[in-house]
Amino acid sequence: MTGEAQVSSQPVLLDKLEAGVLMLTLNRPQRLNALNAALTQALLAAIERAAAAPDCRAILITGAGRGFCAGADLADRVVAPGGARPDLGQSLEKGLNPLIRAIRRLPKPVVCAVNGPAAGAGANLALACDIVLAAKSAQFLQAFARVGLIPDAGGTFNLPRLVGEARARALMMLAEPIGAEEAQASGMVYRAVDDEDLMGEARTVVERLAAGATHALGLIKQALAASPNNSLDVEGVRAFLDKRQPDFRRKPGA
Repeated sequence: MTGEAQVSSQPVLLDKLEAGVLMLTLNRPQRLNALNAALTQALLAAIERAAAAPDCRAILITGAGRGFCAGADLADRVVAPGGARPDLGQSLEKGLNPLIRAIRRLPKPVVCAVNGPAAGAGANLALACDIVLAAKSAQFLQAFARVGLIPDAGGTFNLPRLVGEARARALMMLAEPIGAEEAQASGMVYRAVDDEDLMGEARTVVERLAAGATHALGLIKQALAASPNNSLDVEGVRAFLDKRQPDFRRKPGA
C-alpha cells in the first residue's frame, strides 16, 4: 500500500490501475525516497514507456513510506579517498534534467500525490507534474541554499511561475519549509487534503483525467508550456480552428 514501506528492491514500483492509470511509487523509503541514479533512471524510463503506451492515459506519482522525496541523494556525490570529484553538471544533464523535461513534455496528464516531506529536487519533481495534491502533514522545502547550491530539477523555472517571483526568491534564498495548506493558498499546489484521504483524492483526480480526452489534455500542456512566448494569437487555437496539428515553432501571425 502506498505510504507504507514497500517490500521490493525496485527503486520505482509500477502499478497499472484501472481506467488506463499508471501509478509510479518512488521506493527508497529507508532514504526518504532520495533521488539516486538508479531511481532517477527508473522513473525516467517509466515515463518514456508511458508516453509510447496507448493504454496509458494518465500517470500518478507518489512516494513509499513516510516521505515523498528528500531530494538528491548526496551519498551518491561523496568523493572516495583518492577518487575523482563527481561531475555534478553531468549528473544533472543525464539524470534530473531529462526526467523533468520528460514529465513536462509527456502528452498525457501527470498527477502527484505528495504523501510527506518534499525537499530540494524532490519538491521540484512534484512541481513539474500537472496537478499536485499534498497531504496536510506534507512540507515543501527548497533546501539548496542550506548546502551552498542553487535549485535544480526545474525549480527556478517552475516555482516563480506558480507562486510569483517575490515568494519564490524568499523560499529559495531563506530555505524555509512551507506547509501543504500554505502551499495551496499560494498556488504552489492544487489541493491540500487530510492525510488519510490523499490517495483516494488522487485516484479520483487521475481517473477523471484518464477518462477524458487525452489528446486535448496533451495539447493543453503544450499550449501552457508555450504561452510565455506567445501572443494572444495562440498557435494552439489557430491549429484547432484550422483542423491541423499545432506547430508551436510558428511565429505569432505567421
